[in-house]
Order: sequence, then C-alpha cells, then structure tokens
Amino acid sequence: MNQRIKDHPDLAEKFNADEARVNWHDETLWWIRQKRDKAAWLLPEWEQLRETASLIKHNVLSNLSEYLLQFEQKARENGIVVHWAADGDEHNRIVHSILKQHGITQIVKSKSMLTEECHLNHYLADNGVDVVDTDLGERIVQLAKEPPSHIVLPCIHWKKEEIGELFHEHLGTPKGNADPQFLTHAARLSLRKNFLERKVALTGVNFAVAETGEFVVCTNEGNADMGAHLSDVHIACMGIEKLIPQRKHLGVFLRLLTRSATGQPITTYSSHFAKPRKGQEMHIVLVDNGRSAHLGKESFRNALKCIRCGACMNTCPVYRRSGGHSYHNAVAGPIGSILAPNFDMRANADLPFASTLCGSCSNVCPVKIDIHNQLYQWRQVLVKEGFTPRAKTAAMKAMAVTLANPGMYKIAGKMGRIAMRAVPGLVNNKFNPWYNQREMPVPPKESFKEWYQKNRKS
Repeated sequence: MNQRIKDHPDLAEKFNADEARVNWHDETLWWIRQKRDKAAWLLPEWEQLRETASLIKHNVLSNLSEYLLQFEQKARENGIVVHWAADGDEHNRIVHSILKQHGITQIVKSKSMLTEECHLNHYLADNGVDVVDTDLGERIVQLAKEPPSHIVLPCIHWKKEEIGELFHEHLGTPKGNADPQFLTHAARLSLRKNFLERKVALTGVNFAVAETGEFVVCTNEGNADMGAHLSDVHIACMGIEKLIPQRKHLGVFLRLLTRSATGQPITTYSSHFAKPRKGQEMHIVLVDNGRSAHLGKESFRNALKCIRCGACMNTCPVYRRSGGHSYHNAVAGPIGSILAPNFDMRANADLPFASTLCGSCSNVCPVKIDIHNQLYQWRQVLVKEGFTPRAKTAAMKAMAVTLANPGMYKIAGKMGRIAMRAVPGLVNNKFNPWYNQREMPVPPKESFKEWYQKNRKS
C-alpha cells in the first residue's frame, strides 16, 4: 500500500457518499443472487455439476500446455489464424497489426474482460482506431468514459434516469425519457449502423474446445453474432485458461454459467465458431498475461478455473456496498481480488483485505474455487512481503503476542477498560477509523473471566 494514491477504502468511501445508490446497488445485486439460488435449486444435480466442472478445470490446468497445442493444431486445420501473446502489450500489438493489414480504423467489439485487462480500447484509440462496444451495458459505460464495474453487468451502478440523460447527450434521445424499452431501442438503432458499416468485429471467448479447435461466445443480446457474421474479419481474444478438453464438456459449463450469473436457465445466445465462413478471415489471439505465473502458484492456481459468471460479486457484502470501481481492476470483487495481486502485488495489495472472509463467494462459485481461503492466504503473503502498512503490521504483531499470553491479555484488558472509562478520548477520536463510522461501546466493569469466577465457577 506504499505510495498508492488511491486504494479500496478511499474509492469505497467515494461510492458510499451516495447512500441511496449504495442501498439500491446492494438490493439489486442481492435480488440477482436470489434468482441464482432459485435457478440452482431447480436442478437436483446442481452440486454434481459444480463438482464435475471443478474436476474438468483441474484436468485442464494440470495439462494446459498439451490442450493448448491441441487447440492450436485443430484451429489451424479449421482455417483460423492463431496468434500467441505473452502479455497485454503484445496482445494489443497483434490486434492492431491485423487492423493495419486491412487498413481498418473502425471496429465493433462485443464484451471481453480480457481486452479490458489489456486496455485494448485505449491502445487502439491512441493509434487512431475507433472502437464501438456493442453490448448495451458496455456501450453505456463507454459513452460515460468509465470502465465496467461488474464483469456481467458492466453498468449495474447506473440508474435508468442517468442513462436517459447520457443517451440524450450522445444519441439525441428526448431529454427526460428514461423508459428502458425506449432507450434500448435507441441504442439498437445506433448500433445497427455500426454493425453494417464496420468490416472488423472483435469478440471475447467464453470457452474454447481443444478437441475441435472451436470456441463459444455467450451473450444475451446477440451482439457478438451480429458483429462476427457481418464482418469481413473476426478477431477473437481469449485467456489461455478458457480451454475445455472436449465438446461434450460444454454442457456442464453452459448449464452452470448463466444460472450462476443472472439466474437464467441458459444464455440467450451460445454461439459456436469453428471456422471462418467463405470469404471471411478469422483470427484468435491466445493471451497469457501472467496466467502461467499464476498457474505455478499452488495455493492460488484454482483461481484460473474461473468462468467469469460474477456470482461471487453478487453475493459479496463488501462488493455490493462498495461498488466495482473501488477495486481499481478490470475484474472486481472477490475473484478479482485473488487474481489481481498476481499481476501486480504492490499495486493490488489492498484488494485481498476488501473482504469479510465470510465464505459466501466460495459457496456460490460454480467451479468450486476456494475464494475466501485464497483471500486469506494472499493476506499472509502480502504481510510477509511487506506490502501492508507498517503501523498495521506492528499492531497486529503486538496483538498476536498479547493474545498468546494469558497474563498479558488480562493486564491489557484491565488497562484498556480503565482507560476507556477515565479518558474516552484516547479511543474516541478522529484517528480511530472505527470511531469514524460507529459509536465505541461502553467498556464493561469487569472481564468475562472475572464475571465467570464470581458467578459460575462455584
């Protein structure tokens, strides 16, 4: 946390300034969590599906290099041009080089958290390429010049009235019109023109099948299909962990993905891309960007099983009340907090502490990632590596010594109770973060041990 300008508490405080928005954000995401529960409980085999998905992903991570080579060979046989990118910069250069080969300066793009991770939009804008995000939520945050705040619901922090004003400014809709159906229609009319005019479409990848060399893109709006089918060139970008071994495994993940994400039985569009259509060019960029290093960390490698459903965010009491932007990372919430330190431990040292460690994230994860255990383990790593505030580290060490010594604990407790009664300003002051948000409790006259010895021991 050294030298960081902003961190999770600072950014969460900014979000918390609008209490009505926090309450609405919290209630909306909890409503989605409840939908997820109902959808899951309709399947008696739900836990079996989770276990199967987890084991399939375990197999993939244990044999990732073989599956990647198998996928590359099959994809090339299908007529897909395969590229490899070691990091985000190389990924961006590859995409740009494809566009330059075709003299393209305008593209349409469907939702892809990988491109957010690589900051592709900014890179292409700096190189004179105009990118239009075609997922409605992505389009809204793009017009607002914001990053997504949620991996499935990128503008969940926006109210319909605010979107109405945004569309009035950028799309010319009537001022004051906040009807969702009207605004959606306005966005559709605007995007249709982009779909018809732009020759290159970029999509993400939800799953890639090593056995066949095909990949699957899931959307609820059909925007990825529209872009890919109308374009002369289709570029798909995927993290190397998105592989599954065989096509028969898709059913397991497709049944889990949207039930976990939004409570729907199935994604509206699950589109399979196996080869370019006649006259079309298809590229796929396989991106590492720290994933190999993450794979090598035994305690944290399970995080690579993530299928990006966002269920852990919807259930997390901290995420729901602090907003996605407080995580200052492409992937927010509990899963982002165990992925981000792997990319940059110093810059993301605050994120594993943005959790109550209640375990709700692990309970809803469709691939059984032990998220809260990894958050706890990251905290230990970060303290050991010196990425936590020195004062807090020293205080925790002093607390550990005190709690480990019954005599010292007894003396410290007694002194604390006396001090809080005699000089309450010692703890009730602006330098105490607890006091800034809450009233300090009235100190008891005696410890529990003293009370027990007086009343129960006989």
